[in-house]
Amino acid sequence: MIKRTRASITKFIIHKVGNKFNSATNIFSEDVVTFDEESYELMKPFLLKPFGNVAESFRFNHHANIELNEINNYSNEIFTDESTFVDVSKHIVNHLFEQSNSAQIKVGDVIIALIEDIEYNEVVTNAVGIFKIENKINFFQTFMEKDSLDVFVQKGISTKKLDKGCLIINSSDAEGRVVLSVDTNNYDAQYWVKNFLNVKYADDSNQHTQNYIEMCKEFSEEVIKEDFGVQEKSKFLAKTVDFFKENEDVNIHDFKDEVFEENEDFKPLFDNYKKQFEEINDVLVRNQFAISDIVLKKQKQKIKTEIKLDTNIQIKLDIDAPDASSEYLEKGYDEEKKMKFYKVFYNEED
Repeated sequence: MIKRTRASITKFIIHKVGNKFNSATNIFSEDVVTFDEESYELMKPFLLKPFGNVAESFRFNHHANIELNEINNYSNEIFTDESTFVDVSKHIVNHLFEQSNSAQIKVGDVIIALIEDIEYNEVVTNAVGIFKIENKINFFQTFMEKDSLDVFVQKGISTKKLDKGCLIINSSDAEGRVVLSVDTNNYDAQYWVKNFLNVKYADDSNQHTQNYIEMCKEFSEEVIKEDFGVQEKSKFLAKTVDFFKENEDVNIHDFKDEVFEENEDFKPLFDNYKKQFEEINDVLVRNQFAISDIVLKKQKQKIKTEIKLDTNIQIKLDIDAPDASSEYLEKGYDEEKKMKFYKVFYNEED
């Protein structure tokens, strides 16, 4: 996570990136932007605010040698010699252009910025930011015409949403330089993270927690829901979240003992699915790791525990109450109506 209180944008340039599949070419600026105060006060949070809650970090990757990673090298050039900023920014756009390996990849404005005095993990440093604006919005502009105000439509960049962006922090650990990334357009995720940046998740508690919870979510959907129903799926997810909330570390044996306490048959299914998940996603799901509270909070918000029925009724189970489903919800079959049913027990209704 970053803090932008003291951060300042010291260099800023805008180029346009095309797409080689539809003959759209790059357009380059020859000099940096000089901001007026109003523009600067809007631009700084527009670029940096999306990274305020980013917990997962990346590190540069390359199949042969990390020193051959293009964006790693370009950012290092800027950190080493700021006078190269304009020329290197053009190289970055050309590299992005070369990754447009599909007609679906959108053209757009590319902002490259040098940001100083940004705080990451309590260390104040500088960063190179690369941002791609793919979607513009319509807005009305008024003007005076023959003593009357008239109106026309223009397209512009919304200050509320950043399509794609990364911050390359001038701070390294044993795995390399820290990279943060955001992408609100998921249709081309490989294009930005894999092809352009060529990064991999850092081997830390954030990623271990992320991998484990993602695996549990998919296990609940593909195994428990398919074989045992939505109620068992929701109960498993609630117990998973409860285990993560009540412990500082995950030990896979303790996890299975607690979460599958009522059904030992789930354990071998879970073990088999873990191997399958690792192979398909090319990740290692740790058997023991420290839990990241930040990632847990984010993942918990994404977990869905609704039971949707074909009679236009939904039953929403509380993810924070893992025992409620088994104690207060019964499933059965009505022979007269020839329909399944849920029986819900309660004391008062709100």
